[in-house]
Amino acid sequence: MLAERPGAAELEVEVDGDEDGDRARALVYPELVGPVRTGDTVLLNTGAVALGLGTGGLHLVVAVEGRVQTELAPGSHTMKARYLPHQIAVTTVEETHRDAIEGSAGLRGTPVVCAPLHSMVAPIAAGARAAGAERVAYVMTDGACLPGPLSRLVPRLRDTGLLDGWITCGQAFGGELEAITVWTALLAAVEVLEADVVIVADGPGNLGSDTTWGVTALGSGHALDAAETLGGRPVAALRISFADERERHHGVSHHSLTILERVATCQANVVVPALEGSEREVVWDALRSRRLEERHRLVEADGRPALEELERAAVPVESMGRTAAQDPVFFLAAGAAGVVAARMAAGSKAWRHDDA
Repeated sequence: MLAERPGAAELEVEVDGDEDGDRARALVYPELVGPVRTGDTVLLNTGAVALGLGTGGLHLVVAVEGRVQTELAPGSHTMKARYLPHQIAVTTVEETHRDAIEGSAGLRGTPVVCAPLHSMVAPIAAGARAAGAERVAYVMTDGACLPGPLSRLVPRLRDTGLLDGWITCGQAFGGELEAITVWTALLAAVEVLEADVVIVADGPGNLGSDTTWGVTALGSGHALDAAETLGGRPVAALRISFADERERHHGVSHHSLTILERVATCQANVVVPALEGSEREVVWDALRSRRLEERHRLVEADGRPALEELERAAVPVESMGRTAAQDPVFFLAAGAAGVVAARMAAGSKAWRHDDA
C-alpha cells in the first residue's frame, strides 16, 4: 500500500506480461471491489497508463480474485455509475434530508462560485476563507471523474479546514453527502452543511478538445444558471493563464468565454483578477471583445490573499502540472473569485440581519 485517502488507496502491483518486469502503481476503490491485501491477485484496467494520461494515469483495480463486494447502502434505492458493472448504491440527501430540501426557501442569496477546472477549487476556497467566509462547501459534478475519492486535493482541503464539507452529485459518488442533481446538491450545501459560500466544479480529469462545444467544462454554465434559479448569487471564476502555450487557453480560456457568452443565461458576477500592464489589457480586451460587460457584472478583485492562505495552510496546488509560482495568474483568478464570494456572503448576512 503506497498511500491511502478516504475511499481510495494507491497500490504497488506487478503486471503480467510487462516485459520490463517493473512494478507499477494502481488505484483501488475498496467500496467498489472490496479490500485489497498484500499478495492478492487483481484484475487491472491498464488503459490510462497505455494512453499516457496525466490525471488518473494509474492502473485501476477492477476486481480482486476470490473476493466479491456485495454490500449495499442500507435503505437506499439510488444507484450511481448506473448500469456499469461497478454501479454503486448510495444514500442521498433526497432521502436523508427530504424535509429540509423540499421545505427549503432556496439559497437566499448565498454566493455560488462555479469553476471550469477541479484545480481551481483550492484557491477559491482559500480566497473565501481569507476574506472571512465561515463555512465553505464544495459540490462536485459528474462532468469529469465519477469517483470522488480520485481527488487528492479535497482531503487536503478538508484536513486544513479550508473546506467544511463536500457533496457529489449526478453520477459522481464518494462525497460526504450524495445528491441526485446539482440543484439538490446546492440546497444541501446550504441547508445541511450550512455553507455561506458554495463552490461548484467537476472532479479531476475533465475532458476537453480544441472544439468550441466539445469540452465538459461547459457544464459550469449550467451550474451558474442553477444557482440563480434557486435564489443564489452566481459567481463565475475565470480560467486565465499566461503560462499555457495553447492559444485557446492563453489569456482568458475559450472555455470561460464560451460559458459566459453562449451557455449561461443568467447574469453572473464575473470576477476578474487585479493584474497590471499587458496582462491586464489582454484579459479585459478578451472580455470586452465578447461584450460580456453587457450581459454580466464584471468585478475586479485581488487574488493574492488566496495564495497567502494556501501557503499558510501548507496546501500544495498545481494545475496542468504547473504550480502557483509557474502560472500565478491562473491561481490569482480563482482566488479572486473566492474573495469576492466571501464579501458577498458577508453582505448577505448583514442584509438578513437588518431584515429580521
